[in-house]
Amino acid sequence: MAASKVYFTDFSARKEPLQRKLYRLMVAAGIKNMDFENKFTCIKLHLGEPGNLGYLRPNYAKTVADLVKELGGKPFLSDANTLYVGRRKNALEHLEAAYENGFSPFSTGCHVIIADGLKGTDEVEVPVAGAEYCPTAKIGRAFMDADVFLSLTHFKGHQSTGFGGCLKNIGMVGSRAGKMEMHSRGIPSVNAKKCVGCRICGQNCAHGAFSYDSGKASLDEGKCTGCGRCIAHCPTDAIQCKWDEARSVLSKKVAEYTKAVVDGRPCFHVTLVMDVSPTCDCDTCNDLPVIPDVGMFASFDPVALDQACADAVNAQTVAKGSLLDEIVREQGLDKPKGEYFRTMHPDTRWEDGLEHAEKLGLGTREYELIEI
Repeated sequence: MAASKVYFTDFSARKEPLQRKLYRLMVAAGIKNMDFENKFTCIKLHLGEPGNLGYLRPNYAKTVADLVKELGGKPFLSDANTLYVGRRKNALEHLEAAYENGFSPFSTGCHVIIADGLKGTDEVEVPVAGAEYCPTAKIGRAFMDADVFLSLTHFKGHQSTGFGGCLKNIGMVGSRAGKMEMHSRGIPSVNAKKCVGCRICGQNCAHGAFSYDSGKASLDEGKCTGCGRCIAHCPTDAIQCKWDEARSVLSKKVAEYTKAVVDGRPCFHVTLVMDVSPTCDCDTCNDLPVIPDVGMFASFDPVALDQACADAVNAQTVAKGSLLDEIVREQGLDKPKGEYFRTMHPDTRWEDGLEHAEKLGLGTREYELIEI
């Protein structure tokens, strides 16, 4: 496969606003060659867990949405509900969190739609061509209803996959059941201390997997199908994902979910390498960036895009006072062993996801970097 083109511009903005540079980057990368006329266009991004300030500013989302409207499209911002307990576990709280973080129709020029519905159960099963782990992917319905799919990604470290880039951003379009399929072997657990014996989980289980002999919920794993509806409906958050999937397998499943989303329709991807925190924007706080800000990247190839961003991060100097800097000094290293992501998260291997994505035909890790 020939090398893919990845377009880049830095954050130098002495002569024009950064939003204008982002606009020029997307145009140079070829977004105007896509047909947006009267097309519903999903802009997938991470809306940020409240308390965390590392997520992308809404101004960047507005730039993307305005360009889509200029080209005749109908844009909307979207994310899916989380599997963990937090401020984004259902659509109402998720929307409140989005508005709190500045993502509103008034600031971005388009609406926010939580793709998998009120409780994370509104999904579509999508076949995954060439899958090794997920023959079908459970995707939030609004993502699949869109005619055009764009991703707008904040590039950062990640405690489970090494880094969170374009593939991770797209792969998290899974519904609650889809996220459980990626992060675990599909069976939740019951925290008896939190369970109040309300039996709502049993009322929403189609397979009779719950019993209440002790007055509290007990799960028969042999009957459980991993649909995640009990997690969505539990009023005390007593039912949770086990988070027991191997990190390498998680990365590969993320690639397969990405494949389900992008196959068969126009897609375009933008990633901003800035405020590169050690962990995901799902955390309720963000640490010091581990490197200086790098710039903005765009491509039609999500695999090449992630590879280019990873290479760009690893080429930077370590930011003083950051977690990465602390690790380097504690270990007495002149520079991190291997590269930055594995130095921060030694149990991860970020290449696993890219290698699997390349195998699936999502793109190539070979790229030509074109600076504008």
